[in-house]
Amino acid sequence: MKVLVVDDEAKNAELVAGELRDAGFEAEFVNGGAAALRRLEAARFDAVVTDLRMAPPDGLAVLKAVRERWPDTAVVVMTAYAAIETARQALKAGAWDYVEKEGDFAEVIALALRQAGERVRLQRDVKQLSATVESMRRAALPVVGEAPATKQAMELARKVAATDSNVLLRGESGTGKDLFARTIHALSRRAGGPYVKVNCGALPEALLESELFGHEKGAFTGAVRQKPGRFEDAAGGTLFLDEIGELPVSLQVKLLQVIEEKTFTRVGGNVPLTVDVRIVAATNRALEDMVKERTFREDLFFRLNVFPIVLPPLRERPGDVARLAAHFLVRHGAAPEKLSPEAARSLENYAFPGNVRELENTLERAMILAGPDPIEAAHLSFARPEARAAHSWVPEIPEEGLSLEALERELILKALERAAGNKSRAARLLGLTRRTLYSRMEKHGLHRPGEAEEEAEE
Repeated sequence: MKVLVVDDEAKNAELVAGELRDAGFEAEFVNGGAAALRRLEAARFDAVVTDLRMAPPDGLAVLKAVRERWPDTAVVVMTAYAAIETARQALKAGAWDYVEKEGDFAEVIALALRQAGERVRLQRDVKQLSATVESMRRAALPVVGEAPATKQAMELARKVAATDSNVLLRGESGTGKDLFARTIHALSRRAGGPYVKVNCGALPEALLESELFGHEKGAFTGAVRQKPGRFEDAAGGTLFLDEIGELPVSLQVKLLQVIEEKTFTRVGGNVPLTVDVRIVAATNRALEDMVKERTFREDLFFRLNVFPIVLPPLRERPGDVARLAAHFLVRHGAAPEKLSPEAARSLENYAFPGNVRELENTLERAMILAGPDPIEAAHLSFARPEARAAHSWVPEIPEEGLSLEALERELILKALERAAGNKSRAARLLGLTRRTLYSRMEKHGLHRPGEAEEEAEE
């Protein structure tokens, strides 16, 4: 148990801290209330033992600050002035106990600290139990599917969950990376700890650094108090870093330090903090290409890619569309039979570029449109005439004619640009299979040297 002893008489603070160390506590001492608050901002303590009568801020001020800013830290107040009313004030303000400075009062303090420590342990156990129940509740949405690719991804998730290895979830947007991350957490020994999610692409760099690592009071304009970051929030549990490919290079260095050394500093701070967190990262980007382009650190990629799991797109999960559709209908309070045979066939024949997320949104919208009636094909958003028309664009042929070969080449280049070089995504944009796209790229001389051979091995 880590204890901070506070007294404006430095000799007395040192003596009490020494006796507490002899009693088995990890004790430090400071001279006065102002020094105590500075030390508490720099490091975490399980308990504070403070003198009551001191120059401002006095013991009551220290007590109130601790209760407000570090509510899990127990406070024991000591004083040479026996006054019942003062004791009542301290206890009312949240002190764990009140000890008079007479006789072997350090032994009384040690006893009070042990009792406070037992209370903290009980509270921690209750929190972990509550977190376990919440984790199980959140994981109640199972990974639905019987396709071989789905089963393989789930089996890998089960195996890695039993370890503390970092996991990199890879796959297109909407394939269920958050669900897999929650499943890994729920099946791990950390299930009783917190599950914390951070979207690395949702915040600008300055705010993202503070979100991840926290900040000290005065670190920047508006930082009116110390704020723990998401790494501290996830202590003892799992931190899910979604869209890791969007993490700025400057923050990649700091993340690498946390992974390798388990330490970091808050923004504006200089005190290293130690954290025990399991990292699960996710991306829909080709990190290997980003490494080559020097937009993603190679050493960080290797640290995150300890155990990669590729989540298959819905179009590569034969039979799972029907299972997922039934699951989502039940989840939204409808019977699977609400889906008409015609609508079911339309779902099976659609490629779902938005994957599972698009399927659920499509069904939710269709339920609203259908009302109490069965869901028909016309209720599905991708089956609407205007949606079909959007996919049937044909360019106008100029008077002088055009080159079909040149047009095909330009369309391939545009698709690759739109897909940020991701050939699977570019193939979907063109309505082609990946192999057909490779073949046509080769025909137009769009392969880099040796690329065709590499892709043939995939």
